[in-house]
Amino acid sequence: MGELLTLPLSKLSASDANMRKTARDSGLEELAASIAAHGLLQNLTVRPVLDGQGRETGRYEVVAGGRRLAALKLLAQRKRLPKAAPIPCALLGTANALEVSLAENSYVPPHPADQFEAFHRLHAAEGLPALEIAARFGVAERTVKQRLKLGAVSPRLMAQYREGLMTLEQLTAFALTDDHARQEQVWDDLTWNKSADTIRRLLTQAHVPATDRRVRFVGIAAFGAAGGPVLRDLFSADDQGVYLEDVPLLDRLVAEKLEAEATAVRAEGWRWVAVHPEFAYGLAAGLRRVYPVPAPLDADEQAALDALEREYEALSTRLEGDVSTEADTAFQELEARIAALRDREAYDPDDIARGGAFVCLGADGALRVERGFIRPEDEAPPEPVPEPASFAAARDEPEAIGAAVEEEPDGLTLLSERLVEELTTHRTAGLQVALMDRPDVALAAVVHALALPLFHGGGYLPQSCLRLEAAPVVFINPVADGSAARAVASRHDDWARQLPSSPDELWAWVAAQETTVLARLLAFCVATLVHGVQAPWSHDPRRLAHADALATILDLDMSRHWSATVDSYLGRVTKARIVEAVGEGVSARDAEAISGLKKGEMAEQAERLLAGRSWLPALLRTVRREPAPTLDQAAE
Repeated sequence: MGELLTLPLSKLSASDANMRKTARDSGLEELAASIAAHGLLQNLTVRPVLDGQGRETGRYEVVAGGRRLAALKLLAQRKRLPKAAPIPCALLGTANALEVSLAENSYVPPHPADQFEAFHRLHAAEGLPALEIAARFGVAERTVKQRLKLGAVSPRLMAQYREGLMTLEQLTAFALTDDHARQEQVWDDLTWNKSADTIRRLLTQAHVPATDRRVRFVGIAAFGAAGGPVLRDLFSADDQGVYLEDVPLLDRLVAEKLEAEATAVRAEGWRWVAVHPEFAYGLAAGLRRVYPVPAPLDADEQAALDALEREYEALSTRLEGDVSTEADTAFQELEARIAALRDREAYDPDDIARGGAFVCLGADGALRVERGFIRPEDEAPPEPVPEPASFAAARDEPEAIGAAVEEEPDGLTLLSERLVEELTTHRTAGLQVALMDRPDVALAAVVHALALPLFHGGGYLPQSCLRLEAAPVVFINPVADGSAARAVASRHDDWARQLPSSPDELWAWVAAQETTVLARLLAFCVATLVHGVQAPWSHDPRRLAHADALATILDLDMSRHWSATVDSYLGRVTKARIVEAVGEGVSARDAEAISGLKKGEMAEQAERLLAGRSWLPALLRTVRREPAPTLDQAAE
């Protein structure tokens, strides 16, 4: 190499002899920031620019250091460096320019671990804040914080990374905590499954993720303001890598916020308001539910509604045939305002006075308030029931039925118990025969008998002569949180909103409905009677066989409602059952691959393999119907 020169930046230009052609501008911002902070640490290699006669022009081309030259020009353009700033250069001698450029670019970049630890030393030893380090090296502050986290990982694990025994993704997962002992313990405990997700799960198994409904309800900011420690994964986006460490504090904040919300609900005038962490379906078992009814409009509200409807009609006339977005938006806004007035609902004051509400945490982390539940002891006393016509003959003798046979003054005797039973049995038979000829009445009667306990259960005396046994469906967790149980509850609420609130009005409502309405309600009521549970105290082969037959005719596909997870199945059966599941649902090879794992790891791996496979255990499978044989098959 030739002599060292100091040349003005304005006299330097890039040379075509520079071997670097690809990604010349890559990392240019970072390089410019580094030069601004630390100066030019390596000279440029230049040679004179000659004119057509071979004479020097006074300018120089850079044959080695083209990216450094571009970074210097960028600083000058941004007025952070004079355009004629003196630049140290080495004058190229007789060596080939391309050869020199190639030699300079033949270097081995530092291992990422060296950079992580260097950043960490700048921060820990020299006290440079992340923001200043970012400015000196031209990178984002978040990037610096990530590298500082990586540089703070246990030296033993960093050595594993240097030696290629750990991936960058795994090292990134360990950066979630600064506890070196915990990092090393997790690494030592890992066997076959050493994925970054597994590492994060083990490091945070005692914490609550930000996606938990309790965290969504309370809020990370409120938790932190209460002194709760928050663990943040700098390598995750949004709240996916945020964990709350003090679980008792979180639960206390949830309870306090629910209680505060309950205070507002109590102000509505309900007889009682109960606070629960979740609204399990069985929570309202034995309670009758009432629903709000359309609220009457006062004069001002009715006038506002009339005005909105006139405006809607005028808009329809003016914009007829207009399919633009603006027209659609105008219609939607008017429809929303009209609906807000038309669809207003309110609870009956009497229902509020004797009813209550549950204040709970919803599955999505939002507040859930369920109103309108009446306890049996708070029910209004039933109105006197008119005396049946069949007892008209005994109206004047309260003790007639069941009394001893006594002579009356005119020589007549009272009816005996046995005779009363015999006569009413005849009457019942007559009713049955008559009812057989009236399927429309029979349908109404069975719907009435089934709907009574479902919608008016909890303390009511029998009000139907049909001996049907039906009761509200009650599921317990975890079944109550399943899609099928939620669908049953939703259907129940849909019907409850349509039916009268009083059991005394139910028969008139049922008798007035069209057959299609009754048929749909009947289908719901009968569906609630299905009992296919196999329990130690209730193992009836015929009942269970019928449940199987019902599933077959319905083509029941339980994979729409259930999937194999660690919690639902895989973590609660033997290893042999897990292997069997993977063998049936995925492949024999995958089953063999996990057979040597510890049970916990095996269950997690099986859940991942079975995801989306629609595999079901034998108890949930449906025996499919055999297709009807063709004529040729029947002949054979």
